[in-house]
Amino acid sequence: MRVVLATHNQHKVEEFQGILGAVLPELEIVAYDGPEPVEDGTTFAENALIKARAAAAHTGLAALADDSGICVDVLGGAPGIFSARWAGHGKGAQANLDLLLDQVADIHDEHRGAQFACHIAVVVPATGFETVVSGHWPGRLARSAHGGGGFGYDPIFVPDGYDVSAAELSAAEKNAVSHRARAFEAAIPVLKMSVIPN
Repeated sequence: MRVVLATHNQHKVEEFQGILGAVLPELEIVAYDGPEPVEDGTTFAENALIKARAAAAHTGLAALADDSGICVDVLGGAPGIFSARWAGHGKGAQANLDLLLDQVADIHDEHRGAQFACHIAVVVPATGFETVVSGHWPGRLARSAHGGGGFGYDPIFVPDGYDVSAAELSAAEKNAVSHRARAFEAAIPVLKMSVIPN
């Protein structure tokens, strides 16, 4: 059963295949080769749906799409949907991280709460089925970057229950507890119900 993932990022395709394929071996995740839709939603869920609908319309296949980012309590949930371009278009992950740290530099430790959020949309054009599931990973912002693993804001995010940053966790540790892992967990029964033939 082929399902298109609304991304041109082959690494993400392999990640989805690895996680979902272990539980749903009948699924084959394929990359999207169509035009990028305009992500003009105001929430993670809206943007994930925009991407999944575009991939489904272009290919005729059931489609998956994810949208994720970091939400900082004291910033009212920002960067949120702007996480990938917080410092401006094309500035890159390091500039985003540096800007966020600068913005919360004067905030006391007890008010540095944050969470990673991941929303996964499932769109099945054959039946008109659409839904979005989500996963959240609560924690707090460190005062400086630590660790060489992960990507994005991982070096400054300390998950609840840990004394190290997400970038200091092994890939296996992170994949077991992250926002994306929790969203995948919610997506699996939806995929079983909506995509896989009985």
